[in-house]
Amino acid sequence: MTTVRTLIAVAAIHSWTISQMDVKNAFLHGDLQENVYMHPLLGVEVPPGYVCHLRRALYGLKQAPRAWFQRFSSVVTAAGFTPSDHDPALFVHTSPRGRTLILLYVDDMLITGDDSEYITFVKERLCEQFMMSDLGSLSYFLGIEITSTTDGYYLSQTKYIQDLLARSGITDTRCAATPMELHLHLKPSDGLPLADPTRYRHLVRSLVYLTATRPDIAYAIHILTQFVSAPTTVHYAHLLRVLRYLWGTISQRLFYTASSWPVLHAYSDAIWASDHTDRRSVTGYCIFLGDSPIAWKSKRQTAVSRSSTEAELRA
Repeated sequence: MTTVRTLIAVAAIHSWTISQMDVKNAFLHGDLQENVYMHPLLGVEVPPGYVCHLRRALYGLKQAPRAWFQRFSSVVTAAGFTPSDHDPALFVHTSPRGRTLILLYVDDMLITGDDSEYITFVKERLCEQFMMSDLGSLSYFLGIEITSTTDGYYLSQTKYIQDLLARSGITDTRCAATPMELHLHLKPSDGLPLADPTRYRHLVRSLVYLTATRPDIAYAIHILTQFVSAPTTVHYAHLLRVLRYLWGTISQRLFYTASSWPVLHAYSDAIWASDHTDRRSVTGYCIFLGDSPIAWKSKRQTAVSRSSTEAELRA
């Protein structure tokens, strides 16, 4: 997801248009490099004792994702693209006329750049090799709503939040001012164990994905994920607080401005010994490209720091 946000930030800074394409039956395009056999399907007449030798991948094969990506990589590499050293799913083409970027996520593809002629050529080349649909300008990708304006791009997950609140079972419209209480220290022994922890786990997993556009809840979700194995009534109450906070801030969006310079800025901090169970510290960081946030995280440090200085050094 960091690469998606970075691509959108770069496109916003350079005022590029982002196109979206979808590959139909992507895994069926993969060529198998090893011998794979399967029993004939019902209705296929073959001599007794015979099996089918697959030449291409099928859905359900463990080799299918790798075979599809290798096939796609060979096609775009032949067209002059080079995979990025930082993300193998990002392909870059540079020429005297400009730069073109392709980002692949399974069967969804983003194409942007300032070489419009080459972008048209690439789209035609891909359509020759694969069954594809041109979805036009980017508006919805991986559950994220993208709105393009003359000032930049807006990213949000409003519909995702609405669906999440509908599944949560909350019936009132009360809101919370913050996702978590100040100086809160939760422990595994707080409260009574939930009779059925399934809903807690489902909501937490959904909220983890929501942090893709909501860095303001990253720390709260980091804390709540620590109790998914044995959640209690207290943990569930604080989970509901996060949902009530989202209810009151459902219209918040990330803005990727076109009026900034492509310069990286990184910020990090640490909370020393914030976990009262094992005394480990928590690291938080946020990285900006110009004025646009592209990466952030809140995570517990792997070792115990003996001072706040050591915790910040690890951060």
